[in-house]
Amino acid sequence: MGRGSDRDRPDAPPTSRLGRLARLAALAPRTIPLAREALRKAVTSTPRSEEAEREAQLALLKNAQKTADAMLKTLGEMKGLPLKFGQMASYIDGLAPPGYEDRFQEALKKLQAKAPPLSVEAARKVVTAELGVPEEIFAEWEAEPFAAASIGQVHRATTKDGDKVAVKVQYPGIDKAIENDLKSISLLETMIAPLGRKYNTKETLDEIKSVFMAELDYRGEAENADLFRRIHALDQRDAEGDADIVIPRVFHHLTTKRVLTMELLGGQDYSQFCESASQEDKDAASRTIWTFMFKPLFQHGVLYADPHPGNYRFLGGGRVGFLDFGCVKQIPPDLIAGMKRYVVAAMDEQWEDFERECAEVLGYDPTDTEAFRLYVEYTKLLLKPLTLDGTYKHTRAAAKETVAFLVRGSKKIWKKEPGQVLPNLPKPIDMPQDFTFINRLQWGLASVMGGLGGEGNFRTLSEPWLRGPTLPPPR
Repeated sequence: MGRGSDRDRPDAPPTSRLGRLARLAALAPRTIPLAREALRKAVTSTPRSEEAEREAQLALLKNAQKTADAMLKTLGEMKGLPLKFGQMASYIDGLAPPGYEDRFQEALKKLQAKAPPLSVEAARKVVTAELGVPEEIFAEWEAEPFAAASIGQVHRATTKDGDKVAVKVQYPGIDKAIENDLKSISLLETMIAPLGRKYNTKETLDEIKSVFMAELDYRGEAENADLFRRIHALDQRDAEGDADIVIPRVFHHLTTKRVLTMELLGGQDYSQFCESASQEDKDAASRTIWTFMFKPLFQHGVLYADPHPGNYRFLGGGRVGFLDFGCVKQIPPDLIAGMKRYVVAAMDEQWEDFERECAEVLGYDPTDTEAFRLYVEYTKLLLKPLTLDGTYKHTRAAAKETVAFLVRGSKKIWKKEPGQVLPNLPKPIDMPQDFTFINRLQWGLASVMGGLGGEGNFRTLSEPWLRGPTLPPPR
């Protein structure tokens, strides 16, 4: 993506509520036909004639690339939540319109770490307000960012002590932009409140608000990075840490609410590693990522909920660096205990216990026979890497199936009766609010691991965390 001259870049993303809605509305003429086709495939089993299907596919294919390019430009300029959702669509297999996944993901993957940056002066003003003039605070300061994402861009610098660092600088006004995005979503939730109350949309939205607003304070992200260093014993010389996990050190004296300074990591990015690494290295890196994600969750109830590909640096063999700690959540101990119970029941093939725990922990309704069976089988599918007693190979096809399985099964439940205008809606699942970001992890991680194509016995790796005690996070 060409960056253009600095004078072509804005000093801040658009922040007004109406302005942001208008930009999204401008995408509607392109996205509605694709959404309508996806909905048709999801809720109806009525086939088109061969000729009609061919004509529809040609028309949609013609529009797909232009739509992907338009989304790339709009979401990249808006930053904030729209960019976050664009990043998710860029790597979670099965979210893009069926039949057009590769086309959309190829365009949108540019949003993972190289979204359009703001002007040099915009970043300089933020650093100056938070810490002081960057050329005086640092021994060296690169005015051009080398990475840009949803709420900030990253600059290389060297500290006065000679340490090479990455300095993440928050976009001016991004807090207001995200606040307005959330207000717009809240308005939509209010409009569908009679239906939304059945499906706990308000509670889900409250969860999203609390987590995304917390990301705006980089001091919290710094603390999260330190927590993960402690969990993996990276700072304890007398402890056997997870040697292949690399978490950059935080420079707290150069960190504020809107500026985060961390150790600069080298290595390859996700796409480079996927293209060039040996199968042995992919297998080793897959084990490292798996350990980083699930050891904190099952041992300490600490969820890393942002698995997208821009957050990794591959440092050789199985060594992997992890970069972004903004989206981290503490899961209540009783929910972690419940999750362990149903996973262990599946490991031991205690299916009556498994179904009971699915009802008690996940809120599946056994009286809704058809939906209950669908959700139980879907949960078994998601847990397969954890429960298979043998070698499991992660693939993109398996990642896509985590979405496709649910869509296929839901079509039977949604099936319309003769003369019925709208499809049947399944009974709501009374799933814990804290599961909102666990779902984000499991779908995102399946796609990341599928892209790597690593294989191994992930059950053996995970079993000590699952059968062992849940401990308080280390301090």
